Amino acid sequence: MASVTDLMNAATGGGQEESASEESDDQKESEESTEEPPPEPSANPVQPILEAEPDQFLESDFSTSESGDAPQQIQILRESLNNRQAALEDSRRRLAHAQTLLKRLDNEYRSFELRLEKAGLNLTVDYARLLRQRLDRLNSQTIAVELTDGISARLSAAREEQLRLEEYEAISDNDAQQDSSQVRQELITLLHGAVTEHIDVLNEYYNTVTELRTRFDAYQELLQQRLFWLPSSDRVGPDTVMDLYQGSIWFISNFHLEPVTDALRHSFAERTIIILVLLAALIFLLARRRVLRQKLVDCGQDVGNVGRDRMAATFTAGGVSFILALPGVLVLSLAALMLKEGNSFFSALSSGFSSAAFVTLLLESLRSVARRDGLGERHFKWNGPSLAAIRRQIPILLAVLTPVVIALPTMDAQEGAAFDDSLGRLLFITTSVAMAWFAWRVTRAVLHAALDRKFLKSAQVLAVATPLALAVAALGGYYYTAVQLQGLMFISICWVAFVILLYYLCLRGLAVRERRMTLKRLREQRIAERKMAEAREAAENSGEGVPVAFDMPEMDLEDISQQSKSLIRILAVTLALYVLWGFWADVIPALQIFDNITLWSIGGDAEGETSVAITLGDLMLALLAGVGTLLAVRNLPGTLEVMVLSRVNLEPGSGYAITTLVTYIIVFIGVITALAVIGVQWSELQWLIAALGVGLGFGLQEIVANFVSGIILLFERPIRVGDTVTIGGTTGTVSRIRIRATTLVDWDRKEQIIPNKTFVTQDLTNWTLTDPITRVIIQVMAAYGSDVDKVRDLLQEVAENNERVLNDPAPAVFCVGLGERGINFEVRVFVQDLLDFMPLSHELHSAVTRAFKEAEMEIPFPQQDIHIRSVPISKPMPKSAS
Repeated sequence: MASVTDLMNAATGGGQEESASEESDDQKESEESTEEPPPEPSANPVQPILEAEPDQFLESDFSTSESGDAPQQIQILRESLNNRQAALEDSRRRLAHAQTLLKRLDNEYRSFELRLEKAGLNLTVDYARLLRQRLDRLNSQTIAVELTDGISARLSAAREEQLRLEEYEAISDNDAQQDSSQVRQELITLLHGAVTEHIDVLNEYYNTVTELRTRFDAYQELLQQRLFWLPSSDRVGPDTVMDLYQGSIWFISNFHLEPVTDALRHSFAERTIIILVLLAALIFLLARRRVLRQKLVDCGQDVGNVGRDRMAATFTAGGVSFILALPGVLVLSLAALMLKEGNSFFSALSSGFSSAAFVTLLLESLRSVARRDGLGERHFKWNGPSLAAIRRQIPILLAVLTPVVIALPTMDAQEGAAFDDSLGRLLFITTSVAMAWFAWRVTRAVLHAALDRKFLKSAQVLAVATPLALAVAALGGYYYTAVQLQGLMFISICWVAFVILLYYLCLRGLAVRERRMTLKRLREQRIAERKMAEAREAAENSGEGVPVAFDMPEMDLEDISQQSKSLIRILAVTLALYVLWGFWADVIPALQIFDNITLWSIGGDAEGETSVAITLGDLMLALLAGVGTLLAVRNLPGTLEVMVLSRVNLEPGSGYAITTLVTYIIVFIGVITALAVIGVQWSELQWLIAALGVGLGFGLQEIVANFVSGIILLFERPIRVGDTVTIGGTTGTVSRIRIRATTLVDWDRKEQIIPNKTFVTQDLTNWTLTDPITRVIIQVMAAYGSDVDKVRDLLQEVAENNERVLNDPAPAVFCVGLGERGINFEVRVFVQDLLDFMPLSHELHSAVTRAFKEAEMEIPFPQQDIHIRSVPISKPMPKSAS
């Protein structure tokens, strides 16, 4: 095993403590760089500075010692003690080694950080090259990944050994042999102490390794951030031309017949199956290319047709577009596989072909989307000239990018590294110019058909100037920075393009659903208007009043469209910015300033609890959560209506209730999330919520009761809009159901506002809840002496001949009693609608009167018999004598 000093020098490039000025430190850095060998090529394996723990766990066989005699038990205990002490010593040595590495790495990191702060960005090219060598050494020498797992496994084994030893000690206390028992007890005590101490050492070793890995990553991150903005090479000058010539000669000289044939032969033998599969797929796609193009055109035939337009056609068009982009990708992938097993040069070319296949997949997919009568033109309604410019310019861009991307990885090989600053830089500048030309041609076509020309003009200048600025930076010596920025820009543009594609897919699905909802609502509106006309006619005949129109709890289609588009736009922008922030946050240190400004801290006490710092970034995230909640509340109902609720066969009002509840849930989640981000804990809010609950219970109980009752009415649906109900002596038609109250329109056309709580707590009669059929009873009286059977048959015929009377249930006539003036009959019939009640009563009474007259039957009139009784006249009393 190498010494601690050697390993530390390899890991950190030599750690001097800051005992001299910055100039002397820089001189030491230069001396180190001359003494140390140059970084090895990337093909070399990574060398860990801390090896993994060996898979060897100490476990004493106490079961054998229990059954053996005393000498055997003592022998086993001594062997276990010796093994444990050896393991303990090895762990101590490893711990000391890790602690030394951590201490020296920490000193080196702090000293280096301080020197960089003093120097700022005023560093030379040679100094930047030294920093890059140090970063290469850190990247090639790291800590074994499985080290912490091995320490954890040893800890678990040691704890188990400790438990077994304690159990064995408890059993051995009953041993009667006193002489051997004392020796055995001493060995058990020593072994128990060794195991306990080993556990402590392993715990400390684990924590040290964890901290060392954290410091190691921080050191690498510091170097990467600083190197990103430092010049990596000299400016382009006359020497660069000679290097460029030599690099071209070197590149061409590597193409010999024998290395190529060896690479092809070995690669084909190693990957025969996958190569043949890709070749078969390529032949199949080329043979079916015309069919696929026609399929792409056919997928757009029904776009815009409300009756036949389906989102499945768009997904099919997307799949076909992706398949049409694959032939070039498969060719490059086959080339990458066929050169995989070659020498270092052809292995680097294989990596280049793989990268070129990825770039080709992205650009060809975009070109497939822009095909004539394809996904962009037919389904997304994109601008035609812009699509034509994309179709023309992508092959030109690929013709430049493909050979450049293939050749660039050869600059990373051991021999090609010397030509990276010349030949590699030329290839990079060529790529930048090609991308600037592509951006100019495409944005120019977009600009001609755009309305907001001012914004797009600025975007055009930015898109064209950025690649050119990177090319200039590469010429000025910032080649590494320009390469990294260009790669991030390419990935960012691809990500933005993917988000835009998702955005238009969502808009396309939204448009299909909106057109279907519009057609469905038009049909429902016609049916509702016809029913309303019939209801008005029936009301006019019955003399009752009905609402002019019902207020159905549903959203306007225009509001739905605006809310849905706004929400989709917000989600797309948020998703794009979130991922882009992750791409660029590590590159631009200014983006991390929000996480470095601490506003306040929460937690922490005298008992050692760690406090949590709330930064400016946390506050901005909380504000973002609040704004996002507000936007979601404003725009979610429309999206929920068009994308979810419209697909479910819900009764009127249920969708309104669902969107209302979802809105309140979103508000609750948003508030809790925002408060949690800024450190407000539930334990601090529970008393406030309890007090608020008490206040609601006393002051707003009626409002809360009506709100909950409204939710119950909308979900349970004991009443619906258009139902005829009777509650509290009021009968009318339900015209509006809201969260707090329900509106009834009585027969006098007066609107009655009734709190929802009333419908839940009081008796309610719904005449039309499940069955609008209502029974009507007509009282008829026949004179005494009439034939009862004949009267019944006559009334039965009258009821059956009326068109308003239902045949099922059938009408019925009964003789129900003998009255003072005649024989009482009841005609019991059923009507389809409650509004037919009065017209039917009128028609039946009129028909009965005519039928009795034609049958010469008598309907008795009210009569009163007056009996006159004669009273004898009494004689006058004689006058009394005075």
